[in-house]
Amino acid sequence: MTTIGPATGRTLRVAAQVALNAPSIFNTQPWRWVVEDHAMQLWADRSRQLLVADPDGRLLTVSCGAALHHARVALAVAGHHAQVRPLPDPAEPDLLAEVSLGTDADPGTEDWAAYAAISQRRTDRRAFTGQPVPVAVIQRLIALTEREGAHLAVLRGGEIDDLAILAARAAELQFADPAYRHELAAWTLTAPQSPANGSGVPAETAVSPSARRVPIREFAPPGGSALDPGSENDGGTLYAVLFTDEDTPSAWLRAGQALSALLLAATAAGLAGSPISDVTEHTLTRERLRHVLAGIGAPQLAVRIGYPPDGTPPASPRRRLGEVVNLSS
Repeated sequence: MTTIGPATGRTLRVAAQVALNAPSIFNTQPWRWVVEDHAMQLWADRSRQLLVADPDGRLLTVSCGAALHHARVALAVAGHHAQVRPLPDPAEPDLLAEVSLGTDADPGTEDWAAYAAISQRRTDRRAFTGQPVPVAVIQRLIALTEREGAHLAVLRGGEIDDLAILAARAAELQFADPAYRHELAAWTLTAPQSPANGSGVPAETAVSPSARRVPIREFAPPGGSALDPGSENDGGTLYAVLFTDEDTPSAWLRAGQALSALLLAATAAGLAGSPISDVTEHTLTRERLRHVLAGIGAPQLAVRIGYPPDGTPPASPRRRLGEVVNLSS
């Protein structure tokens, strides 16, 4: 086993810092770490939960799972196999995982590629080009998702049309709710008093409304600036649904790790992606999406993957390390 000591604690703190780059719903970054010399704990930060869009904390837990996978990648390139105990204490449901260092392991090519992709990945809401995603890449994304204990259903033909209908219906249902509109505004405005300060979705990373095969959630405030969606038409875009066998907190955590793994692999392959979580935020559309999957599992969110147009969208803001990491004495 790895020797326990201050060096181990520094390695874990670096992993928690790398995890700041993980994707999360509304870029809420709803996690915190407690780091000791020998292990670190991943906790849900309920103060950053979307009480309207995510009342059960399902997508909060998926987001935390993505942060957990990012931390695992950082530990892998540091030469450590991460030992993860998910949901280690039934009396503390917000304690999502405990991570310690197991045996030393030389990082492989896959580890280094994923690590490099962490700083390159962006949630890209622009329209993707007509170049299709290679079959070999799709197969790899499916395999990585399975490795993390989840599944990826690639949508074809009419199933994509079904997703488009559900995305439009989700927007209709959510924007009809004043509480949702208020919550959305709170996480897309960056005034100092906003909970989105240091996080959230700034207008410059959102896209202006445009004709899309599957509608994209409108994050930009009315009249605010937004990213040009570009002249492409999403012709080659891969649409898929990330789902799990069960619909439990442990399954949500696995789904988040799978989401991180597939987005990093897509980035490493020169692709871009963005989650489509609105179709699973409302009970009605989520249940209908389950029927699109023929009822074989619990849909956690959809994703879109494709070749991006020229240029790189701005990076989303990140919280300060001191706001996310607590050092245990």
